[in-house]
Amino acid sequence: MRQINSDVMNQTLNLQLCTPPILPLQTGDHLSRPEFERRYTALPKARAELLNGVVYMASPLHVSHGIPHAYVMGWLVFYCASIPNVEICDNTSLRLDMYNEVQPDAMLFFTGSEGSRARISAEGYVEGAPELIVEVAASSASYDLYEKRSIYQSCGIQEYIIWQVYDQRLTWLQLQEGEYVELLPDEDGLLRSRIFPGLHLDAQALLNGQLARVLAVVQEGVAK
Repeated sequence: MRQINSDVMNQTLNLQLCTPPILPLQTGDHLSRPEFERRYTALPKARAELLNGVVYMASPLHVSHGIPHAYVMGWLVFYCASIPNVEICDNTSLRLDMYNEVQPDAMLFFTGSEGSRARISAEGYVEGAPELIVEVAASSASYDLYEKRSIYQSCGIQEYIIWQVYDQRLTWLQLQEGEYVELLPDEDGLLRSRIFPGLHLDAQALLNGQLARVLAVVQEGVAK
């Protein structure tokens, strides 16, 4: 009996020695996506992203982020409820490639469509390139306008919206021939998605917090 217990203890010890310890995530860590996920899963409460193999840890979020984020979700949820075969995600990890795993504020993608480039993995992650990503950024200095913009462009995200809260600016980018080009308002002052039919936005109303106007515009768009 002592010999058996000794063998079990030795096997357990060898297993522990072979398994690397789970280290905490820190901004600036250079990791592969599997190692990033291993450390991220071990964190009790945190928000982190992997951009070009580098870890970025998020700061606590204030109402200056929470309110715009809620308005964006309201706009997209209304659209998603009216259009079949479209899925919406809120703050969900997105596996872009082996060195990029982001957590966008919102993303919209087609489901059950041969043209969709995004899918939900067996582990419950979104993988590939969703058709639309929205980020709520503090200002023009945010990495949403630099590192993320470059990554989203190279990974083929068709449309990318950045709401710069302190600058009171909303930019809607569309991928054209591999480069992002800003989508401009039409004669009615509306921004209209070229990927999702009926997804229209009165950007000025959104910036002013006029949610009823924002929802009325998208309701009119999906009704056509």
